[in-house]
Amino acid sequence: MEYSIQQLARLSGVSARTLRWYDQIDLLKPRRVAENGYRYYGGKEVDRLQDILYYRALGIKLEQIKKCLNDPSFDRLTALYNHLNALKAEQKRLEILIQSVKDTIEAERRKEAMKDEKKFEAFKKHAVQQNEKNYGTESRAKYGDAQVDEANAAIMNLTQEQYLKWTGLDQQIHERLQSAVRAGICPHSEEGKEITALHRQWLTIVLKKQYSPEKHRKIAQLYIMDERFANYYDKQIPGCASFLQQAIAYWAN
Repeated sequence: MEYSIQQLARLSGVSARTLRWYDQIDLLKPRRVAENGYRYYGGKEVDRLQDILYYRALGIKLEQIKKCLNDPSFDRLTALYNHLNALKAEQKRLEILIQSVKDTIEAERRKEAMKDEKKFEAFKKHAVQQNEKNYGTESRAKYGDAQVDEANAAIMNLTQEQYLKWTGLDQQIHERLQSAVRAGICPHSEEGKEITALHRQWLTIVLKKQYSPEKHRKIAQLYIMDERFANYYDKQIPGCASFLQQAIAYWAN
């Protein structure tokens, strides 16, 4: 079956203007363009649009989607399984947050004081799930199940004060890294030393007795070796992951 751009827009819920933009950036080309300039889409294009929308629902940027879909090794069935797993993880995260909101509503309704630890339980669970999803396989292979499980348990056992300190340090590290990279500061500088110290504090909140300078350097090495870690620090300013790794390698002792 073939669809005009207006028909495909109605079918998919994507505006015709967006479909024209996808054509312009070579993300989704129509099957054919008639002499009058009208675009027409076939089954392959409908499938590709569905794939695009799955990726968009997961927050993937258009340029990355195009790169993925145009990769000769792209396998649609594998991608769909990956989408399903990611959506299930998101569903679980939302269920935890929904339950947290329900618990808070119930406490408010009954005029009961909700324990501070309970208020942050959903967010801590989300942090553990995200770490496990993004880095669990590599971390377990590198450090063993026992250490990863202990670190996850440490996050779940954080008090309200510790949790706020942990997330606050993470934000502070990002801000200091971005400022340092913008200013062209050397990782071996005093600023690099201070950022390393902040990162050490952040790690030791969950690693505790497991911390060592050698482990600190190995973790930092992942920030440049693994694209997922690099993207976490380079999301706003490219070069932050590299700065952090170099600073830790130099100052971790």
